[in-house]
Amino acid sequence: MPVSEPVLFVEYPKCSTCKKAKKWLDDHGVAHVDRHIVEDNPTAAELADWQARSGLAVRRFFNTSGMRYRELGIKAKLDAGMSDEDAFALLATDGMLVKRPIVVAGETVLVGFREAAWEEALL
Repeated sequence: MPVSEPVLFVEYPKCSTCKKAKKWLDDHGVAHVDRHIVEDNPTAAELADWQARSGLAVRRFFNTSGMRYRELGIKAKLDAGMSDEDAFALLATDGMLVKRPIVVAGETVLVGFREAAWEEALL
């Protein structure tokens, strides 16, 4: 089922995966509205909404390969039972903590770029 309205594409423009994902959207004619994840970081409420729609665990919204994630020892905090509410609040403080890219298309929310999943959800 092709997406008819522009999707929200939350990205960090310097990220190579985001560049690849954006090219994929363009190549497949998927209209999108770009949002810079650092300049316009998702709010805790947006993240909670997206997480609910995605069906993914909260920890999947963390950029586990990022320096900030390691500096702040977030894995240990998550493993110790950080609440979802606290996790969303923390994610909302710094766009570099958030896994990217994120695509929001109606009730569908995709986190990270996996071509097969994007094809299934967006084309």
